[in-house]
Amino acid sequence: MNTVNTILEKINKMPAPKRLRDLIREIRSARTAAEERSVVNKECAQIRDCFKEEDNTYRCRNVAKLLYIHMLGYPAHFGQLECLKLIASPKFTDKRIGYLGAMLLLDERTDVHLLVTNCLKNDLGHQTQYIASLALCTLGNICSVEMSRDLAGEVEKMLKSSNAYLKKKSALCALCIVRKVPDLMEMFLPATRTLLNEKNHGVLLAAVCLITEMCKLSIDAVNHFRKDEFMEVVPQLVRILKNLIMAGYSPEHDVSGVSDPFLQVRILNLLRLLGKGDAEASEAMNDILAQVATNTETSKNVGHAILYEIVLTIMGIESESGLRVLAVNILGRFLLNSDKNIRYVALNTLLRVVHADYNAVQRHRSTIVDCLKDPDVSIKKRAMELCFALINQNNIRGMAKELLSFLEKCEPEFKADCCSNLVTASEKYSPNRRWHIDTVMKVLTTAGNYVRDDVVSTLVQLVSQADSLQAYAVQNLYRAMRDDISQQPLVQVATWCIGEYGDQLFAGTSIEDSEPLDASEEDVLNVLERALVNNNSTLTSKEYVITAILKLSTRFSSTQPKIQKLIAFYNRSTSVELQQRSVEYSTLFSTQDQMRSGLLEKMPVMEKTRVDEPMLANGGEKEDDLLNGGAASPATQTQQPTESQNILDILGGPSTATPAQPAQPPKSTGGELLDLLGDIDMSGSSAGAPPPMMMGGPPLMDGLMGMPAAAPNPLLDMMGSQPLVNGNENSIPDIVGFEKDGLSLNFSFEKAPPPSTVTTMTVTATNSSPNPLLEFVFQAAVPKSFQLQMLSPSGNIVPPSNSGSVTQIVKVNNPQKQPIRMRLRMAYTVNGVPVTEQGEVSNFPPVLWQ
Repeated sequence: MNTVNTILEKINKMPAPKRLRDLIREIRSARTAAEERSVVNKECAQIRDCFKEEDNTYRCRNVAKLLYIHMLGYPAHFGQLECLKLIASPKFTDKRIGYLGAMLLLDERTDVHLLVTNCLKNDLGHQTQYIASLALCTLGNICSVEMSRDLAGEVEKMLKSSNAYLKKKSALCALCIVRKVPDLMEMFLPATRTLLNEKNHGVLLAAVCLITEMCKLSIDAVNHFRKDEFMEVVPQLVRILKNLIMAGYSPEHDVSGVSDPFLQVRILNLLRLLGKGDAEASEAMNDILAQVATNTETSKNVGHAILYEIVLTIMGIESESGLRVLAVNILGRFLLNSDKNIRYVALNTLLRVVHADYNAVQRHRSTIVDCLKDPDVSIKKRAMELCFALINQNNIRGMAKELLSFLEKCEPEFKADCCSNLVTASEKYSPNRRWHIDTVMKVLTTAGNYVRDDVVSTLVQLVSQADSLQAYAVQNLYRAMRDDISQQPLVQVATWCIGEYGDQLFAGTSIEDSEPLDASEEDVLNVLERALVNNNSTLTSKEYVITAILKLSTRFSSTQPKIQKLIAFYNRSTSVELQQRSVEYSTLFSTQDQMRSGLLEKMPVMEKTRVDEPMLANGGEKEDDLLNGGAASPATQTQQPTESQNILDILGGPSTATPAQPAQPPKSTGGELLDLLGDIDMSGSSAGAPPPMMMGGPPLMDGLMGMPAAAPNPLLDMMGSQPLVNGNENSIPDIVGFEKDGLSLNFSFEKAPPPSTVTTMTVTATNSSPNPLLEFVFQAAVPKSFQLQMLSPSGNIVPPSNSGSVTQIVKVNNPQKQPIRMRLRMAYTVNGVPVTEQGEVSNFPPVLWQ
């Protein structure tokens, strides 16, 4: 009978589960994803059955297989409790798999996570160092705030252990706890005093990492380690670093001939934090930094890593000038290295430190320029940015020549940035106006259609201001346009200049150092006609051309019939803008010919655009601004300037009203303009053109372009003298636009009464963290259909613990009444660490645009 029972038990007993290596082999042999899922699902079912049977014999094997399945991306949460059972097992092999499973399958959001705390506490005091280290590793990986507070005392005790292995593990666990709960930092400060006296490199490395993390999290910790009378950290670190570079060969720590480079890099990183802004601490480490920089082997990547940290440390502390030159020279040697990664690191670092020691970086200018020819695009991009940072009054000619050569051959993605930066540098450092015009024209013809709108407006403004060079510029632009009409930015600048200064195109005009242009009025119109009818010409270019042809009607005498024919070319165009220009311009020849000469006089000299203009159409096209100003007479721009000033007064910006010019329009302009535009009510309208900087979407025309001048100006009505209505009276609720790491941005609103579409937002930044946010900068961006103005903030320091705030006024014009979306960017420094955050706000109250 006993024999029968034994046989039945063997029959009913489940077969032994397959081993981990067999499962891996079976999964890898699967040919399709479906076949792999089938194998995994079948194995998971068998593992569940084993768990239900409380099979202790193969629990460890099943959990190991489950962890492998988890690593492949399949759900394995049903094994969490089995991990706890393995952790509670007295066997080391079971504990090892159990703790590994806990680190992979548990996090602080799971309820099972709380059950591990007691097991961890028991194993932290275990006599076997390997079991205790398993508990330390697990605690460092999965600790929550509550678990950290419960077990921090146990970790602090283990930091004082005589076992170097446990000291190292405890220090790394303490680092994770401090990172999770910075308030527990003070508990570990006393224990760090003895860690730096250890001889074991593993303990030293863990101790330096722990101190570094404390310094990053708290400025008080930095001051503590600088000034602690019982523990002068800087001299200790200097001593350890000196022993490392002076020590003989040690096979245990040697890496490519360098003694323990990992410890050296961590020490240099910590020295950088302790020396920043402290002259006394910096003085104590100057000698050892120079010693490490000169004694480190540079033939291997290990040496390059240490030298890179040396450079960052020298530039990050209050070091001597000679030491800074040494750091820049190290980066200069990096530029000559054959490894492209090292060259990239050197360029990137030079770009960060160029303002710290400008002259030292200038000595390596030729090497940096050579990097523009590197085949690697990342290196070329950094070299280009660094070249623009090195341009000054003395080297502008040579650097511009090199960058123009680079512009001709570089990839398309570099051309837009390169030409814009070249134009900016030329404007800032140009030796004379002739060179400036030549350089910008060269940029225009070299970059082609990659030129941004700012280059077009810059060259037009430059030619307008250079009276003596207008003939030279217009003739060269005409030649370039005659040779190639496919480059739209070139066509736009050339046609604008031809329209304004077309009378200076002909052979009778003498230009120094330039051959006269042998061209007739017919030739000029033929070139403009090619651009006007070309299918590849953009709408904006055609608007420039048709306006230039109109202006030439007062500058050319023998080609009036052809001019009228070209202007009437788009009378039936499907483009409303082109059709309106064509029809209105044709009317000037038929019924209002007597006023045409007064309307088409030359524009006054353009003033330089201010960098800090208070309000620009976000992403708006600057060529529209030029078009809208291109045909306005001096009188049109100077009449009633107070309307434009009123707009600017509301927006808090300076007035840009153009002063009166000597040229006077015909006396009959007002009545004839009414006849031209039909029966339009002129009451409440302004004859003055709105400032170009206020123009956003379709061009607002003043007499000749866009909307008739007699129409009520929607921009003036929109932003007129009506007072803003308090947001609380309109019941516009506040919103929280951003909240992270203690920083909170609150938006409150004030909306002007209709028909105005301007909303005033007050952004209030508060800080609930215990550390102040220094150098706080708030930036915002809106889509192209909006206009955005940001006033100056109330400060740049956000006090801690909600003890104060920083406010900034943001005004948004929403002429199309679309839902408002805004992207945010905040930059600040906390505990010496720069932080950049980004966000997006799309939950603005609908009442703002309704």
